[in-house]
Amino acid sequence: MLRRSILQHGALVALLAASGAAFAADYPTKPITMIVPQATGGTNDVVARIVAKTLGEALGGSVVVDNRPGAGGNIGTVAAARSAKDGYTLLMTVSSAQAINPALYKAPGFDPVKDFAPISLVGSVPNVLVVHPSFPAKTLDDFLKLVKAQPGKFQYASAGNGTLNHLLGEMLKTTAGVDMQHIPYKGVAPALNDLIGGQVPIAFASLPSVLAHLKSGRLVALGVSSPKRSPALPDVPAIGEKVPGYSGTLWAGLFAPRGVPADVETKLQQAMTKVLADEKTKELLVQQGVELANATPAQFATQLQEDIARWAKIVKASGATVD
Repeated sequence: MLRRSILQHGALVALLAASGAAFAADYPTKPITMIVPQATGGTNDVVARIVAKTLGEALGGSVVVDNRPGAGGNIGTVAAARSAKDGYTLLMTVSSAQAINPALYKAPGFDPVKDFAPISLVGSVPNVLVVHPSFPAKTLDDFLKLVKAQPGKFQYASAGNGTLNHLLGEMLKTTAGVDMQHIPYKGVAPALNDLIGGQVPIAFASLPSVLAHLKSGRLVALGVSSPKRSPALPDVPAIGEKVPGYSGTLWAGLFAPRGVPADVETKLQQAMTKVLADEKTKELLVQQGVELANATPAQFATQLQEDIARWAKIVKASGATVD
């Protein structure tokens, strides 16, 4: 009797494994939805649309981008976490939502580690310290001297309380000993509109969101937040060159809801390897200022956990919180 039970159990396991493998072999049989928890036109949306096209080709299907902005990225992230665990709903998100929001919001509605399986880190982009062309300082050195000499006089814009560009401003205040007033906006677009219009003199913004404005001369770049200079702005210093220890980049990465069949997860990871090796895709991403990643899913998972811990300290020090 016991032997029969063991044999039946083994047959069931084999059947389930075979059906899972068959599912992965056929996958995908319908369009895949890639949720982007930020608005159209932002850094993550740009990255997602470039990746989605090539990912669909690599999988032999199609990937449709679905923007679901709101609550700093929490609305779309929660929707992805609660979706069916079948591989047909994915999440393309950024570190500001996945690594900062758990510390910033009292109840974000998701757990970035328990609710998601890392598929692929796409790459990172620095934020840029930008000023209006009329701003008296034209170099990072002059900027730091000017702001230090007049504490509390100058204002800097961000996309909102607790966003990465807000926290980068707070980090500069503590590491460089400068005092600036924070002006939060509801998104990067209105912040940049006021910056370009001269209503506010300073901002931190992701490189893709300001690249066109820098090329047109509507904004001036003084420094980048990455540990080293960006290939897209080789003449602009890393802020860390003048302010030791200063560093903070925005990464974009693809996740699946935790619980997707292992074979499907593997197939997605393999497809993303092809995506990031595609020359046209790499060219398009680099043109947007994205520094491509070279990390395994396990390394991506480790980076996420390290970033969660690091940003939690910075959020606590800043006093930023969102209900």
